[in-house]
Amino acid sequence: MNSVITGLLIPFIGTSTGAACVFFLKKDLKLSIQRALTGFAAGVMVAASIWSLIVPAIEQSSAMGQLAFLPAFIGFWLGILFLLLLDHIIPHLHRSIDQAEGPKSHLTRTAMMVLAVTLHNIPEGMAVGVVYAGLLGRSGNITAGGALALSLGIAIQNFPEGAIISMPLYAEGKSKQKSFWLGVLSGAVEPVFGALTVMIASLVVPAMPYLLSFAAGAMLYVVVEELIPEMSAGTHSNIGVISFAIGFSLMMALDVALG
Repeated sequence: MNSVITGLLIPFIGTSTGAACVFFLKKDLKLSIQRALTGFAAGVMVAASIWSLIVPAIEQSSAMGQLAFLPAFIGFWLGILFLLLLDHIIPHLHRSIDQAEGPKSHLTRTAMMVLAVTLHNIPEGMAVGVVYAGLLGRSGNITAGGALALSLGIAIQNFPEGAIISMPLYAEGKSKQKSFWLGVLSGAVEPVFGALTVMIASLVVPAMPYLLSFAAGAMLYVVVEELIPEMSAGTHSNIGVISFAIGFSLMMALDVALG
């Protein structure tokens, strides 16, 4: 159980450490650096969705023969629709655009920026939670190394995300302390949703393939809807593409080496 708690907290530590960059960097991050970090995060999430979530989901359904893909297919679409729903009911503001998304609200710009990152972090927490639930339930081919690989991969890509949320807030006039704590707050949903997912998955073990692919669908929704547009906007989008490839290959290597 201690390994599960540690695994759930590692991504949160990554976000918090990244948010702490506000104490050491004097200026906001350059646009090119933000693109590179966003591309890296997207690459990690895509690789994690495939190797850590969708592939194990299909392997766990192998007894279904030619229909082994079905639980992963259904879970994937449920994850997409779940994030689509959250995207429409939660007011939020992406840092690259000035127009808020979701229902109209009287929230401040800062609050909606934090909500945008929080929305992004929900599927990541669920992904880590469902993998550790599979480890606890000895479900399929999920190993301690594979679960740790996912947790570390999410933490690595959370580090730049923490900086990307805290640094712009500081540049907009917030104090360093407040910018840091808002960055930390945006990542707090990960261990919370991770723990909730572990509890749900442990009660419904046969649903594991659906839950794994659900988390994958939710993560890929974030990648396609938010991260890829941000890393590709404007000129010199090749920076984001190269960073995407680096993040993808790193997460792939982690999963295979530790899994």
